[in-house]
Amino acid sequence: MSISPRERVLMTIAHEEPDRVPVILGTSNTTSIKIKAYRKLKDFLGHEGPDRWIYDWPELGTVIPDEWMLSKLGSDARGVFDAFPAHARERNSKRPAHSPYIDDWGSGASETGPDEWFPDVHPLAEATTIDAIENYAWPDMNDPSRVAHVRAEAKRLHEETDFAVIGTPWLLFPFERAHAMQGLDTFLMNMMAEPEFAQALLDKIASLCETLMDRFLDEAGPFMDIVKIGDDLGTQTSLMISPEMYRSMLKPLHASMIRRIKAKTGAKVFFIPTATSSTLCRILSRSAWIYSILSRPRRGRWRIFRS
Repeated sequence: MSISPRERVLMTIAHEEPDRVPVILGTSNTTSIKIKAYRKLKDFLGHEGPDRWIYDWPELGTVIPDEWMLSKLGSDARGVFDAFPAHARERNSKRPAHSPYIDDWGSGASETGPDEWFPDVHPLAEATTIDAIENYAWPDMNDPSRVAHVRAEAKRLHEETDFAVIGTPWLLFPFERAHAMQGLDTFLMNMMAEPEFAQALLDKIASLCETLMDRFLDEAGPFMDIVKIGDDLGTQTSLMISPEMYRSMLKPLHASMIRRIKAKTGAKVFFIPTATSSTLCRILSRSAWIYSILSRPRRGRWRIFRS
């Protein structure tokens, strides 16, 4: 008996054995392909399809493969994305060539080569006080231009295709967004030297992320099968912070977001923490339905753990 791609994904989530392992490609920054590799793949396959970037953001460098490519590679899912607010898109479309890209949060990246950008614009790099957080011009997560297209696209994919529908609003969860606002090394030092400030910054970012997620799910929630979230917590061998620091400063924020998603949609939560299994599996709550965690053994190949 043949099953649809959506059924294949949902069976796997329910711990039922499908006809084959599902393939998830092109539904988020973590499940897609960077532009240079994508162009080489198109050349190899003799395909001349257009380049289209996730979030319409060329500086991120991640593509949404076109329908021909997704079908060729057997992807069982399609993604729904929010957008940067209209004013940020317009501002960046008019900026001088090769100048830094600045997003709606005020952080950004500088061009280092063709199709290569490095995140080096950190608007709160010098901040260490609560006043600096309270006085900063934070983005408006209720801007309707962020999600104006979301309902129609999610509804189309749900009703007119048989693919699993995965929603991926561009959040940069609290830890990763704090890196963007301050710089990785600066924020990590502040977590130790200025913990009250660091926690306030994480809390502020988390509240803005929750507002955007609410708006996204108000539009797309009824049509989603999976909602993908994530936070960049680890290196190739360990967490960037201690398990104790994660439990006290970040885990409550992650758990709050997952509860919020579950309250607004029946979609399953896919949490990609970008860290190694040996430490993270012991401290993550089981509140998400799906985890994707890289594990690098002492010898041999990388393994990917999903539960």
